[in-house]
Amino acid sequence: MAKWGKVDYRQFERLKKEMEKLEQVARQEFFEAAAKELAARLLGKVIKRTPTLNPIYWSDGYKGGTLRRGWTADSHRQAELSAIFNGDAGAKAFVDKLAVRKVGDMYEIEIVNSVEYASYVEYGHRTRDHKGWVPGQFMLTISEQELDAQAPKILEKKLMKYLGGIFDGK
Repeated sequence: MAKWGKVDYRQFERLKKEMEKLEQVARQEFFEAAAKELAARLLGKVIKRTPTLNPIYWSDGYKGGTLRRGWTADSHRQAELSAIFNGDAGAKAFVDKLAVRKVGDMYEIEIVNSVEYASYVEYGHRTRDHKGWVPGQFMLTISEQELDAQAPKILEKKLMKYLGGIFDGK
């Protein structure tokens, strides 16, 4: 005949609370990683869509693409002086440095073009003589709309990979 001793359930409660803390941290890390992935994809799209003037060659080298480089620069001046943008890898590296803010139940990353005239290219502007209108390029607007349509599939794939790792013990 088996003898049963006393069971202290407080240890189970402590373990349960610790597991909940770990789950919450893992969930937040997943959401932040998902936000960064979407931001990097948005940057990749908007950079490709951003127009550049025909390259102007000065005595000190190439001077064009400032607006395009402005998506990953901290200032207009840095965008002017920086090297030519190095593709999607540069967008991902730049996004990895950005802060993710949690606002309510949303995670936000702010994407800004630091070049002063970016909004005029995005939305359009009057001509210098104020008699005409230069239409906007809507490089960010169109990229956001495109990503909004793709985001559910991207997030579903990321979630399935995350859940698969949990159940596989990874």
